[in-house]
Amino acid sequence: MADNLTRRELLERAAIAGATVAAAGLRWSEAAPPRRRKSPNEKLNIAGIGVGGMGANDINSVSTENIVALCDVDDAYAAKTFQKYPKARKYHDFRQMLEKEKSIDAVVISTPDHVHAVAAAMAMKLGKHVYCQKPLTRTVSEARAITELARRYKVTTQMGNQGHPSYVRLVELIQSNVIGPVTEVHVWTDRPIWPQGLSRPTDTPPVPPTLKWDLWLGPIKYRPYHPAYHPFVWRGWWDFGTGALGDMACHLMDGAFWALKLKYPSTIEAEGDPLLPESGPLWCIVRYEFPSRGDMPPVRLTWYDGGKMPAQDLLEGVQLPKGSNGSLFIGEKGKILVEHGGPPRLLPESKFADAKLPEPYLPRVDDHYQEWVRACKTGRPTGSNFDYAGPMTESILLGNVAFRVGQKITYDAQRMKAVNCPEADRYINHEYRKGWSL
Repeated sequence: MADNLTRRELLERAAIAGATVAAAGLRWSEAAPPRRRKSPNEKLNIAGIGVGGMGANDINSVSTENIVALCDVDDAYAAKTFQKYPKARKYHDFRQMLEKEKSIDAVVISTPDHVHAVAAAMAMKLGKHVYCQKPLTRTVSEARAITELARRYKVTTQMGNQGHPSYVRLVELIQSNVIGPVTEVHVWTDRPIWPQGLSRPTDTPPVPPTLKWDLWLGPIKYRPYHPAYHPFVWRGWWDFGTGALGDMACHLMDGAFWALKLKYPSTIEAEGDPLLPESGPLWCIVRYEFPSRGDMPPVRLTWYDGGKMPAQDLLEGVQLPKGSNGSLFIGEKGKILVEHGGPPRLLPESKFADAKLPEPYLPRVDDHYQEWVRACKTGRPTGSNFDYAGPMTESILLGNVAFRVGQKITYDAQRMKAVNCPEADRYINHEYRKGWSL
């Protein structure tokens, strides 16, 4: 997935890495524990962090291997997974699990967004391979730090955007110039399907006896328990989730980042309603401007959620179903429509009915999870490794930053700064409470 790097790009990457690691309080002299690669016939020892809900599915998807340890802060929410793997040691605190379970080869992280970075960082620093659900992190600077940690410790990584392999034909069509140079992309989702546009609740119901609330909060400043946060509905709260953009853009923008070789945007602006300090909006539109990449021209990418959609006349007469999620690529010679999980459609259909299309030439992946499992054993890169998924996550989350500051921002990727908007720093960066860090 990595492009050929020029000497200048390598120097820039080294400068960014040094700044990020220094900011995270790390030392280049730290050495990752040596880890022997397993043969394809050996099984990995895998641990799960967050094993209820989507975490249950993630663990089941790698159950071809040895599930040796499971961690969750809610015994009731994780009960079915605990029961399914009775031989796995049970933990509430992943820090204790990673310290005690020396046999762990790899970790699957499926917690709420606010725990992703601290869990992934600790696992990688201990030499564990990591599969982490999307979005990779809750904040922009966490995405940069996790990307650099993965490079440094040379572990096998994969972000949980399971539809990544389905974009392979889109990539072939766009990179074969079937619709000409692409200058415009529209991406949309039916999310949020959870409550947003909320103020913090003021009542303080008792914590359920099965829930370790302080551990659920993890690195976030303490607040009283409320069922408005857990389970699942945490996505709509800025302290714990990243809203509709963070939830779905890692799926729906994935095709654009891969096919168009996108990295970091130069400007980002957003609108939506309501603008509240605690919770994401009911709807949002984000406009990203990406600079040229080699012989590829600049691209304007527009994101829509909460029922907003691109103009119907862009779709060449196609009527999208209610609850649609997808993307539209506009090139000089035509368009490509991709409904989430479906094949790319060339538009207008009459123009491309008899077109000679390129033969498939990129490798196909049969299973996103098993690709990671195999890569842990062989050392081959995965399709959504952190070197790819980290910059994508960082770019996506900049949309939330632009929305929260209420103005268009100009982004300096090397310095990780909104150069025209110093107040954006509070949303780009993160502050952990005592006992939690990268």
